[in-house]
Amino acid sequence: VRLQVQNVEKPLYRGTFHCFQSIIKQESAFGLYKGIGSPMMGLTFINALVFGVQGNTLRALGKDTPLNQFLSGSAAGAIQCIICCPMELAKTRMQLQGTGEYKLKTKNYKNSVDCLIKIYQKEGLKGINRGMVSTFIRETPSFGFYFLTYDCMTRYLGCEAEDSYVIPKLLFSGGMSGIVSWLSTYPMDVIKSRLQADGVGGVAQYNGILDCVRKSYREEGWRVFTRGLTSTLLRAFPVNAATFATVTVFLMYARSEDNFRECEPGPVIQQPSSL
Repeated sequence: VRLQVQNVEKPLYRGTFHCFQSIIKQESAFGLYKGIGSPMMGLTFINALVFGVQGNTLRALGKDTPLNQFLSGSAAGAIQCIICCPMELAKTRMQLQGTGEYKLKTKNYKNSVDCLIKIYQKEGLKGINRGMVSTFIRETPSFGFYFLTYDCMTRYLGCEAEDSYVIPKLLFSGGMSGIVSWLSTYPMDVIKSRLQADGVGGVAQYNGILDCVRKSYREEGWRVFTRGLTSTLLRAFPVNAATFATVTVFLMYARSEDNFRECEPGPVIQQPSSL
């Protein structure tokens, strides 16, 4: 977020690692965890929605095909925007608060909940859902590629329940799924962050998505749409590796071995929705 929204004329950070070092030096290690309350509150519900909607949509479509994997994943991505957008709005505002300050001189928000309450009091529901359209455009195809990639990777690697290397294979498949999903729609994530950060200083720069795209491109060129990509991918692999592997293994052992065999036509471990 810091890299995506920084002023190009007076940049604070030269890149991912310089940003990391600067935050620790200027704001202490706790600066790396600004805004953590919002994801901790929202991610549980987001993952429940994502895997639940994806699994039920895939079953409703009838056949486990690559197209249906993409469609069911896209449906899950679209629905979870209801929680994702306000969550990321609070996270973004909290992460930008007190940039470069060891002790905050002006603290607009006490925490993520206080942030959302104050935004609601000032701007109403429209303010709480700032960036909803850009979030929808980002998340819908992104989750389609997310589940499609995981399905293809687990089939290609031949993940079998009896395989002693099944966990590393699931971790690798999940990590690669996360990377592919972020690469597929990353430019829109930059736009979303800029729209959600817009107006923090009291003056709004953008009138909407297209206006943000035009002004960002005019001022910084096409590279603006890759800002922060390195840090995003470094985060994406371990996070999604853990997520997919945990869900898959949990679903495997949540059922008895007999029920598992009845549900599965073969030894290959399908994506969580098929288990």
